[in-house]
Amino acid sequence: MSFSNILVAYDGGSPSMKALDKAIEMVRQNPEAKLTVLFVYSVAAVAVADSVVALPVSVQQEQFDQARELLSAAELRIISLPNARTEFMEGSPGESIVNYANQHQCDLIVVGSRGLGAIREFVMGSVSHYVLQHTLLPLLVVK
Repeated sequence: MSFSNILVAYDGGSPSMKALDKAIEMVRQNPEAKLTVLFVYSVAAVAVADSVVALPVSVQQEQFDQARELLSAAELRIISLPNARTEFMEGSPGESIVNYANQHQCDLIVVGSRGLGAIREFVMGSVSHYVLQHTLLPLLVVK
């Protein structure tokens, strides 16, 4: 089966790098296909007792800058592909991935099996699991 508009979720972690590698391989086999690398940045917060406290602005800015650097590394990996681009969004990763795929008529979503946030994954469920439960599109989970 050939896909023409592939979305890969990317967070800079090893599983997402493998997902990106697989998506690049698929696009190289079908040079007409479009590839979008989506990085969803979410502002970290700290749970204290029964409250959620935002991190200081300086820490948030540092995390934002790190996210941009990670996406820049992905840009370098796709620079030779004619129909490839990156997107940077802020929000809930799972929701943002599903919404982006629907809004941009993607026909395949590629994700890594685990993201960078192990504690968040334990508490809230993994992004790949969220996408699996909320999309009607084909989903490739790369281990």
